[in-house]
Amino acid sequence: MRVGVPTEIKTHEYRVGLVPAAVRELVNHGHQVTVQSGAGLGIGCDDQSYRLAGAEIAADAAGVFATADMILKVKEPQPAEYGLLRPGQVLFTYLHLAPDPKQTQALLHSGCTAIAYETVTDAQGGLPLLAPMSEVAGRMAVQVGAHCLEKEQGGAGVLLGGVPGVMAGHVVVLGGGVVGANAARMALGLGARVTILDKSLSRLRHLDEIFGNRLMTAYATADAIEHLLPQADLLIGAVLIPGAAAPRLVSAAGVASMRPGSVIVDVAIDQGGCIATSRPTSHAQPTYVESGVVHYCVTNMPGAVARTSAFALGHATLPFVLALADKGWARALAEDPHLKAGLNIHSGNVTHEAVARALGLGYLDPEVALTRQQGQ
Repeated sequence: MRVGVPTEIKTHEYRVGLVPAAVRELVNHGHQVTVQSGAGLGIGCDDQSYRLAGAEIAADAAGVFATADMILKVKEPQPAEYGLLRPGQVLFTYLHLAPDPKQTQALLHSGCTAIAYETVTDAQGGLPLLAPMSEVAGRMAVQVGAHCLEKEQGGAGVLLGGVPGVMAGHVVVLGGGVVGANAARMALGLGARVTILDKSLSRLRHLDEIFGNRLMTAYATADAIEHLLPQADLLIGAVLIPGAAAPRLVSAAGVASMRPGSVIVDVAIDQGGCIATSRPTSHAQPTYVESGVVHYCVTNMPGAVARTSAFALGHATLPFVLALADKGWARALAEDPHLKAGLNIHSGNVTHEAVARALGLGYLDPEVALTRQQGQ
């Protein structure tokens, strides 16, 4: 198979779809890999490192897209890339389609087959290609939140860990999944007081077993959230419904009830955000203030730590990339129901039910899509 890796062009996105070691694996499996010149510079990998791994180097994105059977990216295609996709081409990347009708329509129009990292599952019910970036984003949420609490950043001037004689800051985390657990780990490590809310009692019990009485837990009712908002120095939105838009857990009135200079980091912004006042931002302008509260809603948070993120993501995606390349996408999906769960778009049809429901579009069962493909 011919595999293409373009340079990411989203604002301040420095990650890359394949690291050189992964290129070498694909080449050893007999595949041809083309990498756009400069694609790996943001993680410290120059063109020569890709050549040594066996890749060909293309001067521009058009040269990558034109010949590739499968495009590997990190972030969703940007408007400048929509026209480069073509019928029958496989796109494997993060898509986050539920809050993005424009991108969805572009992918439907292109005729490509789009497989989303964030909806690929595993035998334990997890999301193995979302997990490494959720780990990064959860840990970053505390790091950036602590920075935003500094006075010159618009925050209240609170040190999360406090000092002897001064109470530590209070971090409230909405969601006890991968993002929430990693946020709690970082916040506790800084010495903050941490409360985590979730609707799963079994998950709360698991977190209690991990962190003990250092972590406060609460069942996620509207009442509990409203009670905690005025106490929070840092509120982290860490909820996820795979493939679907994030539920809105905090209203505009709830945000207004928070103390001036407190901070919201909405990690769920990729899926539309779980805070009513959240709107997407970029690393170029990461924050804004609403109702006196600093909001950080960057849609590609892990891009700020590109080297760590690219290698973590590459380790997770490589087995799936090899399966798609070795077997072809239709056979790979037919043999692996967890990879099949990643199929979001095929030949002008939405093939993920949660995406179709969120956008009010028609839905084609992926089994039907595979049957049609295998019958061609």
